[in-house]
Amino acid sequence: MVSRHACRFIVLMFLVGLNLRPAMSSVAPLLNRLQENAGLSAPAAGLLTTLPVLFLGLTAPLAPIIGRRLGSERALSSALLLLASGLLIRVLPLPGMLYVGTAMAGSAIGLAGTLLPALVKRELPQNADLLTGLYTMALCMGGALGAGLSVPLMQWLGGWQASLVSWALLALATFIVWVRYAPTPYSSKAIGSPSSLPLVTLLSKPLTWQVMLFMGIQSSMAYIVFGWLPTLLIERGYTEATAGWTMAVSILCQLASALSAPWIARLHHDQRPALLLVLICTAMGLACLLAAPLTWRWPGAVLLGLGQGGSFSLALSLLVLRTANERLAGQLSGLVQGGGYTLAALGPFGVGLMLQAGATTEHIAWLLIGLIGICGIFALFAGRQRQLDDHSGHLQVYHR
Repeated sequence: MVSRHACRFIVLMFLVGLNLRPAMSSVAPLLNRLQENAGLSAPAAGLLTTLPVLFLGLTAPLAPIIGRRLGSERALSSALLLLASGLLIRVLPLPGMLYVGTAMAGSAIGLAGTLLPALVKRELPQNADLLTGLYTMALCMGGALGAGLSVPLMQWLGGWQASLVSWALLALATFIVWVRYAPTPYSSKAIGSPSSLPLVTLLSKPLTWQVMLFMGIQSSMAYIVFGWLPTLLIERGYTEATAGWTMAVSILCQLASALSAPWIARLHHDQRPALLLVLICTAMGLACLLAAPLTWRWPGAVLLGLGQGGSFSLALSLLVLRTANERLAGQLSGLVQGGGYTLAALGPFGVGLMLQAGATTEHIAWLLIGLIGICGIFALFAGRQRQLDDHSGHLQVYHR
């Protein structure tokens, strides 16, 4: 039977996860409007879609340090407040504020997204992989809401600024709820405690790099979709609203695979079959949406959603499955998400440069499918049943 404490933590985890994608997915359906109204070129728009991912990657490694100094619960409160502030600042009618606020929001997402998996490992260690699936489902739902409601909110509220700033209300509400009901701090088990291993020790293990590169490439696919999918669909003849809803349907389909992928992965002795399955779905979805005839739109949206939801859920699950304790999970989470998201930031910016150079959606589709093939190689290594453990005083990799 699930305890009251566990239920409360699960609800809080879901609310926080709901806030960590609208800051990015809400911009994509409005990108053409921003280019027209703000005079953004394709590279400038690419920079706008890249900034949150870049700052997410740069701040993620800082999360264990901040968690140690403030406590994980207070650190997460600060991240939610920073997120709300960034969402408010980015619509101010001052030069550069769109970029400053976007960077602040990305930093907040990096901190919160790194702290939460380690808290899950601490609060409910026996079901950490399954709860990570639920958390990923919250991320996907937030992304779908951001993508699907951006254009309707712009029409209802009278402008793109009001549409974008409305997501700050969700962040503020979650901040209030988190401050009121956050779990009691564990002073003796804080993330990033003094006994934490030097990062160079973690980097000396190939398993760390395998998980990081898998995280980075699959995240790059996700943020390209968040940043550019509606624009690429509009290039193929879709309206703004239809492109936004197509992306929203794709993200909604992520809900099913985000929750089910960790369960499916448990059917085999390791995660490799599940990882390859979701990557194949992602590749087929991109091919249907960006290279196949337009009649393949809905199958493409479904396949892309199932693939991306499952791959991200499994990537986060690897952070807890490949570590033996909450402290190592926090360190690996910061390192993998920091390096992975910094790598992922190249994707949206690269697509902007390709469009500026005259690349077609079909060219972009086949390049992305090639990257997914490379991601599959790292999945074969990262999905093996191995675990980092330091119980002997030295970091070891054990076969499970």
